[in-house]
Amino acid sequence: MGPPQPANHVWVILGLGFAGIFLITAKLKKKKKSVNNNNFGAFIHNLQLLPPPPPPPPKAPLPLSPLTFALSDLFDIDGHVATFGHPEWARTHEAASQTCPVVSALVEGGATCIGTTVVDELAFGLSGENKHYGTPTNPALPARVPGGSSSGAAVAVAANLVDFALGVDTVGGVRVPAGFCGILGFRPSYGAVSHVGSITVSKSLDTIGWFARDPNILRLVGHILMQVPYIFQRNPRQIIIADDCFQQLNVPLDRSSQLVIKSAEKLFGRQVLKHINLEDYLSSSVPTLKELSSLKTNGELKVSSLKSLANVMQFLQRHEFRLVHEEWINTVKPDLHPAVSADLYEKFEVSDVEVEHFKSIRNEMRAAVRSLLKNEGILVIPTGADPPPKLGGKEISSKDYWSHAFSLLSIASISGCCQVTIPLGIYEKCPVSVSLIARHGNDCFLLDTLQTMYSTLQEQVDIAAKSKSPRNVVTKEEAAEIAKERGNQAYKDKQWQKAIGFYSEAIKLSSDNATYYSNRAQAYLELGSYLQAESDCTKAISLDKKNVKAYFRRGRAREMLGYYTDAIDGRIFHSVQTCVRQVSACYYISLYFQYALVLEPTNKMASSAAERLRKLFQ
Repeated sequence: MGPPQPANHVWVILGLGFAGIFLITAKLKKKKKSVNNNNFGAFIHNLQLLPPPPPPPPKAPLPLSPLTFALSDLFDIDGHVATFGHPEWARTHEAASQTCPVVSALVEGGATCIGTTVVDELAFGLSGENKHYGTPTNPALPARVPGGSSSGAAVAVAANLVDFALGVDTVGGVRVPAGFCGILGFRPSYGAVSHVGSITVSKSLDTIGWFARDPNILRLVGHILMQVPYIFQRNPRQIIIADDCFQQLNVPLDRSSQLVIKSAEKLFGRQVLKHINLEDYLSSSVPTLKELSSLKTNGELKVSSLKSLANVMQFLQRHEFRLVHEEWINTVKPDLHPAVSADLYEKFEVSDVEVEHFKSIRNEMRAAVRSLLKNEGILVIPTGADPPPKLGGKEISSKDYWSHAFSLLSIASISGCCQVTIPLGIYEKCPVSVSLIARHGNDCFLLDTLQTMYSTLQEQVDIAAKSKSPRNVVTKEEAAEIAKERGNQAYKDKQWQKAIGFYSEAIKLSSDNATYYSNRAQAYLELGSYLQAESDCTKAISLDKKNVKAYFRRGRAREMLGYYTDAIDGRIFHSVQTCVRQVSACYYISLYFQYALVLEPTNKMASSAAERLRKLFQ
């Protein structure tokens, strides 16, 4: 008898194992070839951090297999010296003795790391420029900057060189390049992902973020890095549009916020939508920030809460960076980009009182966002205010340009909330994006919401892009809808007169919409202005014979007018004619309520009112 032969299933398992290794190696060679030949200037070093062998069937494959990824060059890799965006840093530091936990988790999850990528000098800028290693080429717009600080990581994903990439987001280092390059970018909640093994920029602002083209991959990476199990997916109960932020954009609303609104209506219904003036909300909800905004600078009042918030963010970034790296900068005196040099070498003194003051703002900001969004709310803002600057353009050194950007970026950076950047196609040859924000710690909910909304959002993007008459300004109908939503919000807040003003604005813009008149009538009823309410309801009914609410509200207005009209003359209890008139009015009002019930049989308010009037005639 010869030696024992292995069972057939053993050969099958070995064959599958070798096939898996072959596929990973082939894909890696293909990626390596593209990295070497046309990497868009994204990479600094090539690496091959290979995952463990795939488990044999019937066990499930590793969750990230066979994905590839890249790293911004500020993470520890065993035996590798991170450049931190500057050759002097690499020259003056030793190689890492171990690989940082987040990278190890991704590799152990089945992903293959193929290289490290360019960052801004000391990861301190937002343009993506780097004169030492070269500025990576923006695949979406080669004549414009890719955005930073994690520029190379964003470019590697946008150019399809890797499936996902890691970066660091301090004041926008993932969100800005994601927006500029037209890909997805995620900034997790502060502290949700371990910072261990990455070079610190600003201790209280740094987050480990990541890029992807596919929302499923973005979500999958999030679950690996945050070490959370998959749970039942929840839909948002509130989607809050920050109207004042979108009004500052150079992109029309039908190519930005309206795409989110239409997608939300289609998926979740109009009832989830809410409009807000974020500037006003922060002024009333973050008292320490309000104090800062009211301080005079050169005799002029600072009126913008968001700009004050941006100043706090930049202050903390500079202060905390210097605490960690000032000794190295003063010793080595590295050659820096003028913008970075101005921030780091400029005389900068700060008291402990000021630092505590800014920490108070951070705590209040997190509480304010939590109160606004609660467990299942989403805030919608633009990712950035302006298109990417041209390479070498004056905007790169413009304080006004970055002031607008920082105002939006500071919301998540200071509150510590999670934020995802979503591409919305191209407008006037520049990428457009929007951002969704969820409260601190609600990262999985935000990634789930992105996955739910993404395909519908892209459908709306395609519809808007194919429109035969692209608009540079919002239409009257859209403006009227915005005014109506603001009126609805004012009504919910019991600001009746303010609600009437918004509804009146909507009527001026679109005078043939029955809902606007009916809503204004309801606000008039709250103020006791029954004649105006009755008139608005009559107009609404003439425009839409099936407007149930208008019938109900007119019935209520006429019921009240029947009681009050003659009371003014002091004859309500003395005139038989008045009594007859009141009885007649009540009879006709009861008909209105009955007609409302025909249109809407389950209307409890109309049913109750009709029953009360029916008893009067018994």
